[in-house]
Amino acid sequence: MLLDLFYIPIIVLLGLGFIQLFNKDLSERDHRMLRNLLFFHLFLGVYYCYFILGDAVGYWRVPKAYTFETFKEGLFDGEGTMFMYAFNFLFSNLLNMSYLSNTLVFSLFGFMGITFFYLVVVKTVKYNKRLHGYILFPALFFLPNLHFWSAGVGKDTTLFLCIGMFTYGVMKPIIRSPLLVLSVLLALAIRPHIVLFLMVGFGLAYILGGKISVFQRVAFSTVLLGIGLAILPSVLEFAKIEDASAESFDKFAEGKAAVLSRASTGSAIDISSYPFPLKVLTFWFRPFFFDVRNINGLIASLENLVLVIVFLKAMRSKPLQAFKAAPFVIKGLVFFLIVGTLAFSQSLGNVGIMIRMRNMFLPGLLIYMLWIFSYEQERKLIRKI
Repeated sequence: MLLDLFYIPIIVLLGLGFIQLFNKDLSERDHRMLRNLLFFHLFLGVYYCYFILGDAVGYWRVPKAYTFETFKEGLFDGEGTMFMYAFNFLFSNLLNMSYLSNTLVFSLFGFMGITFFYLVVVKTVKYNKRLHGYILFPALFFLPNLHFWSAGVGKDTTLFLCIGMFTYGVMKPIIRSPLLVLSVLLALAIRPHIVLFLMVGFGLAYILGGKISVFQRVAFSTVLLGIGLAILPSVLEFAKIEDASAESFDKFAEGKAAVLSRASTGSAIDISSYPFPLKVLTFWFRPFFFDVRNINGLIASLENLVLVIVFLKAMRSKPLQAFKAAPFVIKGLVFFLIVGTLAFSQSLGNVGIMIRMRNMFLPGLLIYMLWIFSYEQERKLIRKI
C-alpha cells in the first residue's frame, strides 16, 4: 500500500526517538543495543504480519467497518476484544493503515515495553554475568519469543507495554504517575486479572520493600492492594467466576484446562494429570524438543533450552538470599511472576497459548536471574575486600 511508504519510516523514527528520551540513563553501548533491539523487534513484526494468521487480522479488519459511535461505545464501555477493536480503530480506520503498517505500530508498542524493562535492568542490576562465553545482558533480551509475541496487533502486545510501563513507573511512582495511571487503565480494559496480579505482586513487594521507609511501604502497599480488592469483582465477572472461593478457582482452572487441552487446538498437551511442579515447569519451559512440530516450535524449544540452562545456573547461586536483598521492583516482578504462574499453569493446556501468556511474565524471570548473578558477583567482591 502506498501509505506504507509514509507510515513505516515514521514508525522507525518514533522508535529511535523513544530511545533518545532516556539519554541520561543510557550509555553509548545501551543506545546501540536498544537500536539493535528495535530493528530486531520490527523484523519479527514483519514476520508476524506475513506468517501468523489469527486474532491480529481481526483486530485490523473489524474496526475498518466501525462508525464513530461504535468506536466510542467500544472505547468507553467495551472490554477485552471489543475494547481492542475500538483502540485499533485509530490506526486501522482513521489512519487507513495496511495490515503491515498496523502490525509495525504495535511492534513499536512492544519495543517500548522492552525498553522499559531494559531500563529496569540498567537501574537495578550492577554486575553483568558471562555464561559459557556469552554476556547475559542484553543477550537475554534478544530471545525471539520475547519479541515475537509482543509484535502483533492485539492484546498481548498492548499488555506487554502496560506491564513494562507499570514496572518502570513504580520505581518513581510520584514522578511517573501518568505512566502508572495509563498502564492500569489500558490493562483494566483488556485483561483486568493482569492488573489484579500486578497489584498483588507489587503490593507484596512494597510490604517487604528493602530500603523503602515504613510510611512508603504502608502507603503504597495499601493503595496497590486496595486497587486489587476494588477490581476483584470485575476480574471475577470477566473470568465468569461466581465468587472468590478456592472451589470456584479450582473449577475455573479445570474448565480452562479441559477446553485448551482438546486435540483440536493443534498444540494441545494434557496437563490435567500433571503434578503441580510439573505444571509450573511446563508453563515456564515448554515447548521443548519433544514438542516440536514446525520451525516456530524448533526456535521456541532452542530458546527454552537457553532459559533452562540459565535458570539452573541461577538456582545454584543462592536465589532466596538474592531475593531478600533485591530492590522492591525486582521483588514485585517475582511476585507478579509467581501469581501469574499459579493462575495460568493450572489452566492452560495449549503450548502456543502458554508461550503467549508466559511472555507477560518472562521479563520478570529474566531480570530476576540477572539480579541473582549480579548479587553473587557483588558478594564475591565484598568477600575479597
